[in-house]
Amino acid sequence: MNTPSHAIINLAVLNHQAQVQAALPITIGAILPDAPIFILYIWAKLIRRQPESQIWSQTYELPFWQNLVATFHSLPLALCGVMISHYWGWQLWEILCWSMILHSLLDLPVHNDDAHRHFFPVSNYRFISPFSYWDPKHHGYTVSTVEKLLVLVATIFTFSIIHSWIGKSLLIVVNVLYLIAFLYLVKSKVVELLYPSISS
Repeated sequence: MNTPSHAIINLAVLNHQAQVQAALPITIGAILPDAPIFILYIWAKLIRRQPESQIWSQTYELPFWQNLVATFHSLPLALCGVMISHYWGWQLWEILCWSMILHSLLDLPVHNDDAHRHFFPVSNYRFISPFSYWDPKHHGYTVSTVEKLLVLVATIFTFSIIHSWIGKSLLIVVNVLYLIAFLYLVKSKVVELLYPSISS
């Protein structure tokens, strides 16, 4: 699932459950699991000047990056964070950890050959889902459409509880970008159906 989707859906699910204004820790917790991937990309692209193909086929597969991504997507480690935070009464940290857990749970059913090791370091098991949030070979178009619809619904629920105009603006921007991507996809599929020789 795309990182902005995690943030918006997590806000819709968790912010109503929190007893404090928790939009910021929820958002950070929703984004944090993907932080190593962003750091990798910025480092490899801007500093090492690596091409896209090398970044995702070689650099991303290096043990250091794989273990870092697995650590940030780890359900056992996030649960430990929940228990420690709850014990010490660190409510905002607890909410952040719950948001990280929800991120990983939402990732589980939509990652195929790019599945994360969500049970690291207890296990290196990867759940290979038959669905992918991006890969057309694994229902990527359908999953992507469902994701965008979920984000739209989550935005409707979330908009009133976000008090800053920056937050509201980001919600609008994400949905507009998703709408543009969806319309482009529809246009591409229509062209493919009407003019198969062009698409091939």
